[in-house]
Amino acid sequence: MPLEMKKDRLVESWDQLHAALYGIKVDRHNRYRSDFVYRGVSDRNWHLDTSLQRLGSHYGTVEGPLLRNFLKYAGPDEVDSDALLYRLALAQHHGLPTRVLDWTTSPKVAAHFATWEEAHFDKDAAIWCVDVVQARELLPPDLRNKLRVEKAFVFSVEMLDDYKRLAQFDELGGEFALFFEPPSLDGRIVNQAAILSMMPGAGLDMKAFLEKYDHLYERIIIPAALKWELRDKLDQDNVTERMLFPGLDGTSRWLKRYYSVGPKGPDARVSVNVEPNRPSAAGNSPTI
Repeated sequence: MPLEMKKDRLVESWDQLHAALYGIKVDRHNRYRSDFVYRGVSDRNWHLDTSLQRLGSHYGTVEGPLLRNFLKYAGPDEVDSDALLYRLALAQHHGLPTRVLDWTTSPKVAAHFATWEEAHFDKDAAIWCVDVVQARELLPPDLRNKLRVEKAFVFSVEMLDDYKRLAQFDELGGEFALFFEPPSLDGRIVNQAAILSMMPGAGLDMKAFLEKYDHLYERIIIPAALKWELRDKLDQDNVTERMLFPGLDGTSRWLKRYYSVGPKGPDARVSVNVEPNRPSAAGNSPTI
C-alpha cells in the first residue's frame, strides 16, 4: 500500500502542479510571496527521515562522534565558525549524515528533485510543502522572539550562534521544527534556494510532527505517468543538474540523464527530425 497522508493532493497535469505550487495569496505587503518551503522526493513512500536516521537503528549513538570527528579531521580554515548551525550545514553539505533535512524555497527546485532519478520513474513522487510561518508558532518563546526582533522569515546561522553543541540545543526540549538558511558555501546552496530544518533531538520524526500538526503541511502527489512530461518541461525551464550543481559534476549528471533511454526506448534521442542549420528552439538543450 502506498504511503497516504491526510493532506495529500493529487495532481494529474503540468497545469495542476503549477496551480498547486503557485496558488500563492497576496500577503499583507500586497506581494505574492509564499510562506512555504518545499521538499521533493522521487517516491511518495519515502518518509522524512534524516540522513542520520537512515544510517540504521544505532543512529542515536553516533551523531556526536560523527560531527566531532568531521570537525577533528577538517583541514585548516575548512570550518570557519564554531556555531552549531553552521557546522551542521557544512557537514550536511559535504555528505556527512546529520539530523538536518534539506528543503528549498523554490517550488520548481523541489519538482526537480521529485523527477530527477530515473531509477524511480515507475513510482509516484511527492512534494512536501511546509508553512514555516505557522511552524514558528510552535518554537520556544525565546526563539520566536528572536525571529520577531530580527524581522526574519527563517533563522540564519548567525542569529543562533550562541548554540555551540547538540546537547545545548536539545536542552530546549519540546517538539518543534526550526528552519534556517545555510551559509552560501558555494553556488549549489545559492542556486537550490536551500533551507534546512532541525528538531531538538536526533530521534524526533518530521513526518510524525507534521501528522500531529497537520495545519502546517500539504503533500502534492505526482503520478509516475506524469514524470517524463514534468521532467522535460523543467529541463526547458533550465531547472537542471547543470544549474543546481554548478560545475562539471552537475553538467555530467544532466547530460547523462538527458541522453538516457527515456520513456520510448533507446532510439528516442537520436531520431528527432531537425532541419539542417536550423537553430533549436530549446536553447538550453544539448546539440543532438
